[in-house]
Order: sequence, then C-alpha cells, then structure tokens
Amino acid sequence: MIKLIEGDLIKKASRQKTIDLQRFFKTGKGEYGEGDLFLGVIVPDIRKVVKKYWSDISLADIEKLLSSKYHEIRMCAVLMLVAKFEGSNIKIKKAVFNVYCCNTKFINNWDLVDLSAPRIVGGYLWTQKKDLLYNFVVSKNLWEKRIAVLATFYFIRKNSFKDALKISKILLQDKHDLMHKAVGWMLREVGNRAREVEETFLKKYYKDMPRTMLRYAIEKFPESRRKKYLTGKI
Repeated sequence: MIKLIEGDLIKKASRQKTIDLQRFFKTGKGEYGEGDLFLGVIVPDIRKVVKKYWSDISLADIEKLLSSKYHEIRMCAVLMLVAKFEGSNIKIKKAVFNVYCCNTKFINNWDLVDLSAPRIVGGYLWTQKKDLLYNFVVSKNLWEKRIAVLATFYFIRKNSFKDALKISKILLQDKHDLMHKAVGWMLREVGNRAREVEETFLKKYYKDMPRTMLRYAIEKFPESRRKKYLTGKI
C-alpha cells in the first residue's frame, strides 16, 4: 500500500509547484525548513489520497510514510494519523498519539504541526495529564515547541485557557519568529472567546512580548485599543 500511496502522490507532482513550495517553506540554507524536499503536490490532492487509503492502511505503514524525505508524503501520513485518531476508539487514539509523539522529528514544518497537533495531541491530552506539553515547550526542537502551543488550540475551543496561557508565558522570550506567531495566534483565539482573559494576560506581559507576538495577539482588537498596546499606553 505504501507504494500505491507514493505513486498516487507522484502522479500529482508539479515541477513548478516544487520550486514555489520550497521557497514558501523556507528550505534554503540556514532557514527553518532547510533541506526539506517537495514533490509539488497541492493539499487538496493530498487529501484525496488520504481519503482513499486511510481506513485500510496500518499504523505501521503510516509510520513508514512519515519518515519520507518528501514533505507531501509526510503530510499525507500526518493527515492519515488525524483520520485514524478521529475515526477510532480510545485504544486506537492512544496508539495514534504514541506514533505521533515518537516521530516528531518528521513532523518538521509549521503546516504539518498546525494540521495535526490540535487534533491529535490536544484531542488526546484533553482528558489526560498535560506533562508532555510542558516537556515539549522547553525542547530544543522548534517543532515540538510549536506542537505544545498548537495542542492548546483544542483546549481553547473547549473554553479552557489555563494551559494556553501558561505555555504562552514560558515562550515570551523565545527567539524564533514562528513561535512568536504561534503564541500570538493562540492568545488571539483565547480573546475571541474571552477577551477579558486575554487582556488580563496582555496587561501583565505585553511589554515583554516580541512585537510579532503582540501584533498577532491584538489583531482583532478595535484600532484604538491596538494602538494603546503598540504604543505602551495601556
């Protein structure tokens, strides 16, 4: 089945799209996606392959796909894990979660994380201890840090903000722009549901935040309120 899946994806490949994607996902030397390889397959076509195969493929074969050198094959594997997780009982959910967390070195770009971490990691940990998130958030691996942040999106959607705010505080001084954006995004999502909760956090920490993080966090605020935060006049 692995060969069938790889073959279906290769048939959808585009040389021009490969060039565009490698530029978009920063695969140059010293960039966050350095060395990543693309076939040039668009996400809707990847989803068609996922839909065709996810219910019959084994977790062991998904894990093999996840180690592919090609980004789109790894994305296909990640989306199959999501489908397995959401379409199964608690025993399978746990198995999917374990496969995911044991293979984070292959979930190595922001799109792979964002499509999966809230649904698998957040979904599983919603009813479990959250220790893993606090291990990931201090990891040297950028993508494990982002997994920790994005997993809290699931909790936020359940109107539980505690872990999102704790993790945001830990990352206030993180140096990477992708983390600034992720944290700001989650804070904005908290504010979309409970503005007073977000503002309580911001009033305490906004002067310590990287500018990008703050801009993302206050993006939905009224313009006058945004200006007060940006000028430090809260």
